[in-house]
Amino acid sequence: MTEIRPVSGRRDFRRFIDYAYERNAGDPRWVPPLRLVERERLTPKKNPFFAHADVELLLARRGDTIVGRVAAIDDRLHNETHHDNAAMFGFFEAEDAEAARALLGAVEGWAKARGRARVRGPINPSLNESAGLLIDGFDSDPMVMMPHNPRAYAAHIESAGYQKVKDLFAWLYDLERDPLPLLVRLAERARDRHRIVVRALNLAEFTREVERLRLIYVRAWEHNWGFVAPTADEFRRLATELKPIFDPRCAVCAEVEGRAVACAIAIPDVNQALKGTNGRLFPLGLIRLLMRKGYVDQVRLLILGVEANYRALGLYPLLLIELHRRVQGGRYRRAEFSWVLEDNRNINQTAELAGARRYKTYRIYEKSIG
Repeated sequence: MTEIRPVSGRRDFRRFIDYAYERNAGDPRWVPPLRLVERERLTPKKNPFFAHADVELLLARRGDTIVGRVAAIDDRLHNETHHDNAAMFGFFEAEDAEAARALLGAVEGWAKARGRARVRGPINPSLNESAGLLIDGFDSDPMVMMPHNPRAYAAHIESAGYQKVKDLFAWLYDLERDPLPLLVRLAERARDRHRIVVRALNLAEFTREVERLRLIYVRAWEHNWGFVAPTADEFRRLATELKPIFDPRCAVCAEVEGRAVACAIAIPDVNQALKGTNGRLFPLGLIRLLMRKGYVDQVRLLILGVEANYRALGLYPLLLIELHRRVQGGRYRRAEFSWVLEDNRNINQTAELAGARRYKTYRIYEKSIG
């Protein structure tokens, strides 16, 4: 029989973190995130997300054996933004369907006690970080900050009464070939017609640049499904976390009449270096990480955003072409555009036009709990 208990104390918290590594140890495609980062994501004093959300960590047990974990999440800022009375589940791992149903049932009971009408996930812990369950594209490793999970998880979640609410796409783009001529013409026309200036980010003004990017991000995504604007503290935490792996060649900002209105931000896929570390930097993980840093030959396009009032100017092709030109001829061979909402026509059409290939699909599920 599966028993669900809330995490209580440091030992339980460590077991919650460690279970993901134990559950996925046999999957050659799973890449272990740094345990230190995972701990900080789930520590209220370290993650400003907790300033507007309540989170209950749950462990599934059979006797003394851990057979699953999940986080029940009540994001007050989400419900203030969307008024859909939803709770979330995230950080989901389960040994089998029975453990999955028990875990999700516990989340539903927790959410119902708080007056919520539906449960949605997996979201870890918000759409601004990691989201979705991989349902297609199991034959390649995930890129940095993207999930990977056993194939069986979709059936486990669906057996608990959950249905698709939204799919997220990942596109793979070849940086070794020249950009398609049509995309180049569209980019040049946009730049010349509207006198758009494309510039690199100024790391000497890191704090100011981060705030400029946050404003673009918020204005570009504000009408997207499920989007909740990150607070200044949340965005700053993510930017600070990613700064050590940031490559200035992989980020551009577009200005119209001196005002930043669009950006494309990619980060090196440090997952290529993390394989084999088991998520630990010591005693040998740091050595392996440093030795493999030079092997990183792909990037993930984390942000591709254009403020709504400027989308008619043709900025999406311009941003992609500028980013491509800046990294072409270097060590990067491919870029992943992820994640993209299935109904985001602007980016999906631009990706197709650029010759990218849709190669992974992630699903977000939802269940009404009355």
